[in-house]
Amino acid sequence: MKIKSAVSFAILFLAALACQFFPSPTAAFTPVPISTEEAIQVTEQPAQEQALTGTSLANCPMFPANNYWNMPIGSLPTHPLSDAWTQSIGSAESFHMDFGSGEWDGGPIGIPFNFVTGSTVPKYGSEFYYPDESDAGPYPIPDNPQREWGSDHHILVVDTDTCILYEIYDANFENGQWNGGSGAIWDLNSNALRPETWTSADAAGLPILPGLVRYDEIVAGEINHALRFTAEETAGYIWPARHLTSDATDGIPPLGARFRLKAEFDVSSFPPEMQIILQAMKTYGIVLADNGSNWFVSGAPDERWDNDLLHLLDVLTGNDFEAVDTSALMVDVNSGEARR
Repeated sequence: MKIKSAVSFAILFLAALACQFFPSPTAAFTPVPISTEEAIQVTEQPAQEQALTGTSLANCPMFPANNYWNMPIGSLPTHPLSDAWTQSIGSAESFHMDFGSGEWDGGPIGIPFNFVTGSTVPKYGSEFYYPDESDAGPYPIPDNPQREWGSDHHILVVDTDTCILYEIYDANFENGQWNGGSGAIWDLNSNALRPETWTSADAAGLPILPGLVRYDEIVAGEINHALRFTAEETAGYIWPARHLTSDATDGIPPLGARFRLKAEFDVSSFPPEMQIILQAMKTYGIVLADNGSNWFVSGAPDERWDNDLLHLLDVLTGNDFEAVDTSALMVDVNSGEARR
């Protein structure tokens, strides 16, 4: 549009300022644009051609490259119970990216994480109300840590000195002490799983951090790991999950079930940032890790997310996905190592 007068320009400029400081009630958030230094390029490769490189964060691996989370599943067969599991969660039910910028209900959107240098922060021998399935610690937790705003109140901490991941469910600070529902400590250089039947900070007994969508991956142009998601009803568990919330029941998906976006789903009409997420859903899939809202995909809050773009993925439904038979990946039921 051409501006034909200085008066018109002034009106438009003032209107823009008004929108910035007094947003419309119907606009939940103000998107943060991608800077010119953050050029987005989508990496699209068939699953069988993906390099097995894993992912890293703050110079720590997000588990070994051959870990379950980092393994492409595009060429694996569809699970025989795919239709039943998808119907249980909701074939026609929409997806939701459960992360973004700004705030919802008074707090950030998503599951944040913290970096610490372990030798320089306080350590807490937390008390848990599931002590028999929790690692005693101690847990290095910085002052005023970033904690999930939602009801689960997760705290995730990476010690960059040791590449140890600490995760707490329902973390709360009282009388100078951090406590929680359950806690798990993970060596990011190891494929070790939780002991059989143990929970973690997640119902499935899996780590949370490696399944989060992070904005730095959007900037990099590729997500090379599976994503975490939730469903209202789960029954039993399958490898590599270690824990259940209810007994196995025919037709209800177990914790640890892995789904993928169908190969024929056309991602080309979506913005490049969203294509990166969609491609990850095709190549690496999504892992059922906790009980929660159906088809809610987890990520870390970041002011660079454009919430309007994330809502474009609301068009996804269960019908666009299929469960995958991952049994061929398992090397040992007690290890997260996956067979190429």
